[in-house]
Parts: sequence; structure tokens; C-alpha cells
Amino acid sequence: MLSINQLNELKEAALAQLALRQGQAAADGYRWHILVCAGTGCTSSGSLKVAEALESSLAEAGLSQQAKVVKTGCFGFCRLGPIVVIYPDETFYTSVSPADAAEIVNSHLLQDRPVKRLLYHGPEAEEVIEKFRDIDFFRYQKRIALRNCGQIDPENIHEYIARDGYQALAKALTSLTPAEVIATVKASGLRGRGGGGFPTGLKWEFTANAPGEIKYVVCNADEGDPGAFMDRSILEGDPHSVLEAMAIAGYAIGAQQGYIYVRAEYPIAVERLKIAIAQARALGVLGKNIFNSGFNFDVDIRLGAGAFVCGEETALLTSIEGHRGEPRPRPPFPAVKGLWGKPTLINNVETYANIPMIILNGADWYAAMGTEKSKGTKVFAIAGKINNTGLIEVPMGTTLRQVIFEIGGGIPNGKAFKAAQTGGPSGGCLPASHLDTPIEYDSLLAAGSMMGSGGLIIMDETDCMVDIARFYLEFTVDESCGKCTPCRIGTKRMLEILERITSGQGTMADLDKLETLARNIKNSSLCGLGQSAPNPVLSTLKHFRDEYLAHIQEKRCPAGVCQALLNYVIDPTLCKGCSLCAKACPAGAISGVVKSPFVIDQEKCLKCGACVSKCKFGAISKK
Repeated sequence: MLSINQLNELKEAALAQLALRQGQAAADGYRWHILVCAGTGCTSSGSLKVAEALESSLAEAGLSQQAKVVKTGCFGFCRLGPIVVIYPDETFYTSVSPADAAEIVNSHLLQDRPVKRLLYHGPEAEEVIEKFRDIDFFRYQKRIALRNCGQIDPENIHEYIARDGYQALAKALTSLTPAEVIATVKASGLRGRGGGGFPTGLKWEFTANAPGEIKYVVCNADEGDPGAFMDRSILEGDPHSVLEAMAIAGYAIGAQQGYIYVRAEYPIAVERLKIAIAQARALGVLGKNIFNSGFNFDVDIRLGAGAFVCGEETALLTSIEGHRGEPRPRPPFPAVKGLWGKPTLINNVETYANIPMIILNGADWYAAMGTEKSKGTKVFAIAGKINNTGLIEVPMGTTLRQVIFEIGGGIPNGKAFKAAQTGGPSGGCLPASHLDTPIEYDSLLAAGSMMGSGGLIIMDETDCMVDIARFYLEFTVDESCGKCTPCRIGTKRMLEILERITSGQGTMADLDKLETLARNIKNSSLCGLGQSAPNPVLSTLKHFRDEYLAHIQEKRCPAGVCQALLNYVIDPTLCKGCSLCAKACPAGAISGVVKSPFVIDQEKCLKCGACVSKCKFGAISKK
């Protein structure tokens, strides 16, 4: 079995191998480490082919023994992938293609001349930034849960060990009692990052105090919110942090077995988890008598089929047991009666990823970050109408304005910010008047939204908030397990009302029905899916009621999104009479004489927009 002294020896040896990434001379003779993003976002853009091309170019240049290509996890700046970072210079290359590999090797490595066209270009056209730490997207972040993502090879346990990996587990097993571990987590103020925000240490304490010799530790990696990829990226970029935290949790509550419930749609995360578990077992940090402490703990993977409701903890447990994923009434809570009727601790990926650092650095260190009631940092996946889409981690209490305009780079194409959807389908839409709302559990709830797991969708003036509410209701209707009537039928009725409104058939009575249904479903559904499903509707009714009224009273969509309420018209002063629009129209609704202005028959028009895409003169507009 691995001893603490052996762990420290492994760390020293691994640190020497990673010295280049700290700006120091490497012990292995390499002059450069070339880190290539191999997370889902960049691999979908061809980053693995970039890595292959770099290795081939290095071989051709005779540099294979001087430069090492490392496939790492997500850097977070997804808009700019594939991303390549070269150490020790910390040069940050963006949108790299396989065709760029030879130039990077020949210019950067052989001639010490960075390839400027591949460097990050800031908001100002002339601004070129070479080092990733100087880019605003990274500069304003504080990375704890994401500390190793983009920094290490996630398939190499020694690189994790070099960055204090498994030191927290060693400390817990040899220096702390289970009660002291729990007290540390409680004092840190860490709250569950899966959406509910329940105090993590309190949940651990409840499970530890529950009677029973057999207990389980479960990791919820069933991340299903539209636009959310926080947990997936941690598993892809730093799987050992979750394994280490689960082992610490097992020691704290008296469990010997853990399960990671992860979506089968996350093949890279699943594969890296399998590799990490095998490496941890081989090294002895999972399995029997860990660090000669007498403590046994192991982890297995369970694949989910992609049901959104299985993100709810009791539905997740039911699925692990081999049954259809449906929620159970609570109480009893999983801490008392969970997996196979045994006391079970459930936290999500991001929650666990914070644990090793809390144990190593102490509760006071973690509690010093964030706000009074929301400690530490939070990971967000920012997407939608924003310049810098990607994955970020900021201290609790950071405002929406800072995230959107300082880190996110603002709204593209000169459009105005309209709303931020926090918390995914379970959250709400906050307007511009809430841009200075601190990102913390209580402030977001007071504003009519919620933290959720960390999805953050940005909308601009071209988005219709009624259609946004309809989209999220459509999602939750599709994902409802159907077990309870309020969710199964109530959300369907809500969706039908929203569809009437967006098609121009809504009435003022529909608004009252919509709001009444929303509150009833929220108060009577069995699980969190149904209880939170009305949130997008309630928040848009609160902050954007004027758009609902425009759809109902004026039969008009102010944003020009709802097709049934649109009219396509041709401006005769701009139309050149080329007839391309008429040829593109599938309904034969456009007529005219060549070289004279054409017209659209509104009764025949399908409102498909085919004419707009064909017009070369901008003569067709939506009204």
C-alpha cells in the first residue's frame, strides 16, 4: 500500500516533470510543454487532429525529445477552440487548425517568434495578448474547482499528485477524525453546487449520524441543463479531484463504497473516469487499507440514459438501483434511507471538487472567499448572446454585470443586453435592472431566479421572452417523468397556453390561468423538477409582462421572433426586382415584374423567412 512518504516522493518527482509549467527548467530535458485542449468543446472542433499534427511537425523538425504535446482538459474559453498553450512562455493560441502546427513549431519553437495571427485579439482591434493570464476572461477568475482543468494531463495521476493530489485524503486519514473532517467542511460554509444550495457539511453530518453499518457515497454527474457543462468539464479535466473527495466523504460518514452516476452522453468524461479509477486503485489511493489507515473505499461508475429528472437525487438513486428513474417522496431523505435503503450521501461534481482544497487549506481559507451566506467560488457555463462563451469560476458575490461585461466581453454585434437566465430550466430570467445583483444563493432567489447548477444563458434585444419561457416549458414537459399529476399535466397545460400566446391566439384570461397554474405546480409537485419548472414563466411574467401583453393585445412579437405574429414586407425603395425572393418562396406568395418592386401576399405567406435569406439588397424585413 502507498504510504504518505511514498506519496510525497511521487509528488517531488512529478513536480520536476511539471516544472516547465511553473516557468522553471524541466528535469526531463524538455524545453517546451505544448498543452492542447482535449475537452469535448475543443475535440468537437478538431483539437485531437491538432495534437497529431503538432507531434508530426515536432518529429519533422527533430524536436520530439525537446517538446512534449500534452492533451489536457477544458481551458474554459470555448469560443476560441481549439486552444493550444505553450509553456514555459504561457503563450495562448486560439482557433488552431492542423495546418497551423508546422508554423507554430518552426516560428515559435525554432525561431522564438510567436505566431501573432493565432494569439488572442482583444475587444480593440489592435490589442493582441500573448499570455493567457493577461486576458480579462482569465484575469478576473478565481479557480478552485477548476484549478487543474487545462493545467494537467487528466489521464496521468502523477500530474494530479504534483499539484497536491491525494494530500487531502492522506491528511484526513492520518491527522483528522471523521468528526473533524465534517466540522471542517461545515465551518468552510460550502453549500451544494448542484442547485439546492444545502450546507454540505450538514448533509455529511446527517449521513454520518444515521444508524446503519452500510452507507454509500454518490456523485451526481447527471448534468442535463441546456447550456450547462460545468461538471462534465471537471470530470474531463480533473477526475481525480472527485475521486479523492469521495474517498474523504466516505471516511467522514463511514462508507466504503462510492458510485458516480454520469451521463452516457459524456463519453470523454466516462473514459477518463475509468482511467482515473484504474490508476487510483493501482496506486492504492482507492481500495483496501488506504495509506495504511485501515480505511477501505472504492468507486464504481453507473451510466445514466440522459433523463433530466435523474438529476433529482432520489430519482438518481432509483436509477442506480436498476429501476426507472422516478423521484421518491421525502422524507425519508437519502441521508437516512437512500441507495438500497441505506444512508447515502449525495453531492454533485463541483461540490466534491472543492473538498480536497478545503481539507488541505482549512475552513477559514475557504470561508474568507465569497459572501456571508455564500462562501467560496462558483463555476458557470456562460452561453448565448455573449462574446466570450465558455466556462468560468468566480467568487460568490461577483455581480452579473462583472461576469457578462468584464469576463464575458459583453454582447456581440452592438446589441443591447436584455436578460440573463440563471439556473437553467429551474431558474428565472433577470432583466438589465438586475445586472448588479450579486451572484449568491439568497440574492438570486430574492430576484426571482436561483443559482441552479451554474448554467448562465445571456439574451439580447432580439430574444422574445415569451418564446424563451415556452422553450424551457417545452423542455421540462419532455423531461417530466410523469409520476405526479401537477408536473405531468400541469406543465403541459402551461405549455399549451404559451403556444397559444406565441401563435397570436392568447387572451388576457390566459395570463391569469398561466400564473395560477404556475404557482399551483410549484407548490404541489413531488420533486424539484416540477417545483422549479414554472420559474422561467413566473420570472418573465414579472419582469417582461409588457411582452406578453404585446403578444395578446396587439398580436405582435416585439422581438420579431414568434413566426405566427410576423409579417414579411418588401420595401419598394430598396427592391431591385431581381425576382430571387419569388423563386425562393415555397408558397408562391411573392409576385411582381422583373426590374420592378415585388410584393408579398400576407394570406399566402408561410412566414418561413426563405425570401429574407435570398434578398441581396436588404429589401425584406419583419414587421
